[in-house]
Amino acid sequence: MATAKKPAATKTAAKKPAAKKPVAAKKAAPAKKAAPAKKAAPAKKVAAKKPAAKKAAVKKVAAKKPAAARKPNAAFMKPVTPSAVLAAVIGANPAPRTEITKKVWDYIKKFKLQNQENKRLIDADDKLKAVFGGKKQVSMFEMTKLISGHLK
Repeated sequence: MATAKKPAATKTAAKKPAAKKPVAAKKAAPAKKAAPAKKAAPAKKVAAKKPAAKKAAVKKVAAKKPAAARKPNAAFMKPVTPSAVLAAVIGANPAPRTEITKKVWDYIKKFKLQNQENKRLIDADDKLKAVFGGKKQVSMFEMTKLISGHLK
């Protein structure tokens, strides 16, 4: 154990003069820095290799993703039928959930039903109030939950 402490002491001693010499003399410092740099370099290279390997792996994964075309989830693309109350807002034709949500947002924007102070809130008119279960104002996140109750 005593031998383990001695090399550690010599390493710390080698680091201290290397830090002081670049300030004192520029010509002497590069020659002496080369020796301690070789000792320190393997530790840095090992540390550098691991992140570099991870970065390369990340790049490979990123390269694979654009090659495969993204397919929509079949559950979202399945046509659903809106209830009579919701049909008064968006129409009675069966459509995927995504399209129904788009149509509701189009209706909200057409009649300027988004709250001006807090854009996350929707102020319901008479048609939307029936869809929202009688609520005057709902959040955009609650809106999707309430709409899903009107789909079959």
